[in-house]
Amino acid sequence: MLELDHSKLGYEFPAYDVDVEKGQLKFFAKAIGETNPIYSDEEAAKDAGHRTIPALPTFPIVVNMSGPEYLPVLDLLGMKLSGILHANQSFEYFGDLYAGDKITVTNKISDMQEKKGGALLFVTVESSFTNQDGELVVKADQTLAYRNS
Repeated sequence: MLELDHSKLGYEFPAYDVDVEKGQLKFFAKAIGETNPIYSDEEAAKDAGHRTIPALPTFPIVVNMSGPEYLPVLDLLGMKLSGILHANQSFEYFGDLYAGDKITVTNKISDMQEKKGGALLFVTVESSFTNQDGELVVKADQTLAYRNS
């Protein structure tokens, strides 16, 4: 049975950069059924007061998943992907993400908990998204539940 290594609390993974592309934003909007033209048409976005196509509010999860490896917390803590459930996701916005932005993503382990005598492990990763101008635009928390066996 896996035990949480609480010495990893506060561990910060290497930062990485992601280019936000118009095609990604348009595809994401289509995939979730968003029909507002500001998310797919640059002229509509500009007419609505945006500098270009904005990202939808949950798009930062796509940016986070564009890193060099998928869920690096799993390797760090010795967890198997087959035991993972996505338990919670929250976002805090300080600005907007736009097509053409270069976003620097930093992730760190912000919380660890054991429940049901260690049968369930919960790990929260805090992500920060900073644009090319050095502005923090979004913070996100993602909690993963791990079924321990």
